[in-house]
Parts: sequence; C-alpha cells; structure tokens
Amino acid sequence: MVTITTEVATTARWDDVQHALTGGGDGASCQCIWPMLSNKDWNETTTPQRTEMLRDEIAEGPPPGLIAYVDGEAAGWIRIGPRSLQARIPRTRMIAAATDESFDDDSVWAVTCFVVRREHRGSGLNHELLRAAVGFARASGARLIEGYPVDTRGEKKRTNDLFHGTLSTFLAAGFAEQTEMKPGRTLVALELTA
Repeated sequence: MVTITTEVATTARWDDVQHALTGGGDGASCQCIWPMLSNKDWNETTTPQRTEMLRDEIAEGPPPGLIAYVDGEAAGWIRIGPRSLQARIPRTRMIAAATDESFDDDSVWAVTCFVVRREHRGSGLNHELLRAAVGFARASGARLIEGYPVDTRGEKKRTNDLFHGTLSTFLAAGFAEQTEMKPGRTLVALELTA
C-alpha cells in the first residue's frame, strides 16, 4: 500500500522541494515564484534567480508551501500562504474584481500553485496537498483561504495549464464557488472556523 505524507517546506527539506518541482512541466523553471512577482519582474528573472528567490523565501519563513511524499520520496508541492505576500494576486484584474476580501488582510490566505511529478500524476496527490494546506493555514491563524482553480468541465487539459489546481479538487476539500472570473476559471473560498 502506498503511503502519502506531507511536510512544510524548510531549508532542511530544500532537496525535496527541488525534487518535487522538477519532475516534468514548468515547475523546474518557475520555481513557484510566479505568484510572487509582477509580470515585469517575472520577465526580468532567470531560472537560477528564481531558484535562489525560493531558497531565500523558505529560509526567511514562514514556510511558503508543503511537500507531498509518496513512500518517503518527494512527489508534489503546493504553495499556500497569506495572500498579502503574493504580489501577483492583487495585480490580476480578474481576481481583484472577483474577491470581496481586502488585499491587506493577512488572515486571507491563497493557494496559487500545485506541482506533481509526472510519475505520480493521477494518484490523488493534489487532494492530499490541499487537505494538508488547509490544516496548515488553520494552524497558522488564517481566517479564509482563496483558490483560483481551472474548471476542466471534464475535458482533458495540458498539465502545465492546471498549476492553479482544478475546481473539482477544491470542491472536494470543502471550498465553495464564489465567482466565475472568466470561462473556465473560478474563485473559490473556504472559511476556517475554530
């Protein structure tokens, strides 16, 4: 039987973060820094710079994400943290128009990225990552978590187009649809109560 566990990203787990991010797709070049930068700043960075930015972010804390392990091997990643720290979110017009929450509110967290290594796709890792991320956010004092998933409507999509997560994954974790931001993209939210 396969054992899936999750751990927060720390400097001691840096090699695992890299293993999770580099298993196929855009994770290796993005380094999950895309949510942290404006388009202009993103376009001016290289992959080695993004790698160092993520390393520095993890070192400074709080942990910006969690790693999923399958039988002890790093297999997936999720970015979750205060929305106020993720610079791209308020600059994304469709999100800004869809949310009722203040972008200055540190109690509003956001899930902005999922990465699963190619050999572990389709095994339910995104569900486990999101479940663990909700627990991490709750324990860290978050009041609300937003997500901006893709509604696949049952259609096959390119893996690189699904880094926001899928609507079905968020709904299965108890998130509620708030607003359709554009066809195929929905703002979802989960209120965290004690």
